[in-house]
Amino acid sequence: MIIAVDGPAASGKGTIARELAAHYGLAWLDTGLLYRAVGVSVMRAEADPEDSDAALAGCDFADDLLEDPELRSERAGNYASRVSVHPAVRAALIERQERFANQPGGAVLDGRDIGTVIAPHADAKLFVTASAQARADRRFADEVKSNPDADRDAILADIEARDERDSERSSAPLKRADDADLLDTTNLTISAAVQRAIALVEARTGKR
Repeated sequence: MIIAVDGPAASGKGTIARELAAHYGLAWLDTGLLYRAVGVSVMRAEADPEDSDAALAGCDFADDLLEDPELRSERAGNYASRVSVHPAVRAALIERQERFANQPGGAVLDGRDIGTVIAPHADAKLFVTASAQARADRRFADEVKSNPDADRDAILADIEARDERDSERSSAPLKRADDADLLDTTNLTISAAVQRAIALVEARTGKR
């Protein structure tokens, strides 16, 4: 069984995908980490993420970079969104994602183009979203734990900018697949969102 989970930043798609993988005993891949690894590679090289050649060079990263805590930072997320607009970057990473999706036994993948590009044949597809305000509140709550000077307004502005870049890029833009079920987490607890996701998958696949 293949489950595709798409959605914008801080919508809860990563948590939902991880819990779905645990529930069904499937492998899980946060595809956003691949783009964050490229972004961090470009950042550490002090290169321009808007430069397609520099972004493509960032795709040549060692697998152990995926375990680096810096990939979870706001700055890494910003760089990831900027490098992901380049078609060459997406092409360089697509094979790795497709191979993971099609492994024996199935998998859960979350990202922005899983249901539309990486695994359009997925058995179940979810598009997880939430209001920009709610997503900014979540990111701020996480960020302020390690950075007391975190600026909620700046986080909101970054989320809105990322939404625009991700939705308007020419290559594999963020959008809901025609056959994806919508899951709005704005007013849901994590537990409620996960249970709703399981119910949607079961309605699609008949698996419990």
